[in-house]
Amino acid sequence: MSPSTPDRAPPELPDFNLLRRVGRGGFGEVWLARNRATGGLRAVKLIPLDQPGHADPAGRELASLARLERDVPRAGEHLVEIQHVGRTDDYLYYVMEPADDASGQAASDSPDYRPATLRNLLDSGPLPPDVCLRWTRQLLEGLAGLHAAGMAHRDVKPSNCLLVDGRLKLADFGLLTRAEPLVSRLGTQAYMPPDGRMDARADVFAAGLVIYELITGQPAERFPHLGPVAASLSGDRTWAALNRVALHAAQPAPADRYPDAGAMLADLARLASPAPRPRRRRRWIGAGVSLFLAAAVVWGAIVFWSRQRVPVNFVTEPFEATIWLDDRRLDQPDGEPYTTPCTVPDVPATEAEVVFRVPGLPDLEAGTFDFRAIREVEARWSQR
Repeated sequence: MSPSTPDRAPPELPDFNLLRRVGRGGFGEVWLARNRATGGLRAVKLIPLDQPGHADPAGRELASLARLERDVPRAGEHLVEIQHVGRTDDYLYYVMEPADDASGQAASDSPDYRPATLRNLLDSGPLPPDVCLRWTRQLLEGLAGLHAAGMAHRDVKPSNCLLVDGRLKLADFGLLTRAEPLVSRLGTQAYMPPDGRMDARADVFAAGLVIYELITGQPAERFPHLGPVAASLSGDRTWAALNRVALHAAQPAPADRYPDAGAMLADLARLASPAPRPRRRRRWIGAGVSLFLAAAVVWGAIVFWSRQRVPVNFVTEPFEATIWLDDRRLDQPDGEPYTTPCTVPDVPATEAEVVFRVPGLPDLEAGTFDFRAIREVEARWSQR
């Protein structure tokens, strides 16, 4: 039996009336449903048992749900709760808590109800920094619980991130498996890493792209270009921290990414923590000291722009280019060079000539940029 279509009656399920379809995936559908006994609303996913041309997606989904129940018995507050799994003659189905409405209200049977998935919420563009940070933490906490149990989700994407009672929860465990490098390449193409290893680092890669979409409002295919929000990085520590985590997570080579979501979460906590407050100094009294301070203020005004440092995003095609400003390489605190794509957090806010270098290619002279106004530099070698 093929998945239900809008012009026929919904399938019959024990104890639930299916009200209307609110989501559809490659192998199944999600319906808004009402419990006949309690009247409560639920979300129900239906996977047809007979899908010609596909290798038993219902069996694969059931195996994934069994893994979740066995290996992650306490799902945690940031994984969608599976309340019941059942089977009819035609369908495997499971019952979940429903997502909030995209308007911010609770789930309802209104014809206007749209599930509050990140995909739906991102239709209106990037989200405020504090919201991005809160939802990123919640996504990573849910994913870290799976990774700690040795599992890989394999389909992290905005449409599988739901808001339930205002909290973000990771959903859709149909591809959940043991986090091993050689598992089959299944998932959503736009969020798969280029190396094809569908393990915990693949989830990290996909989570990095989701964070990128949160802070930029742009589709994953545009990564790592920041677009209009590039200028915001200079004035907002939260946005800058999220961008750095996204860049680290979505590196092309697996070894360059975080090993798992727990490591992402720890780095985010470090980067997004409030800057330490400067210690108060004793007030000096005296005419000589006052004159000295006045002179220092004047001098500070003169050199302010030459000493101010701002974060700048550097993107090249191909990746892995070193960055040179006025013939000086930009290095990380440990002495290793920054390589593209990356955000360099402390670029001097002055004009500088930018050159990118990749072994085997001629130097790419990107031009002269005024980093008092510019927050992103993009360049690519000519195709030959």
